[in-house]
Amino acid sequence: MRYSGERRGVSSPLNIGDTYDVKIEDVGREGDGIARIEGFVVFVPNTKKGDSVKVKISKVSRRVGFAEVVAE
Repeated sequence: MRYSGERRGVSSPLNIGDTYDVKIEDVGREGDGIARIEGFVVFVPNTKKGDSVKVKISKVSRRVGFAEVVAE
């Protein structure tokens, strides 16, 4: 049986346009902050480890999300 590469029964908890209060837990290779929402990795540009910010989801892929800061 072939699968599309998605984990069966698992979908993103994120929706484009949703806002969340997050804490930046780490920094990725490209320098973007990394937060987790319900275990889902979200990249947040222009943030650093330890920042607490409000973000708006701008893009969602199968494995990660992308967000922009709307308030610090």
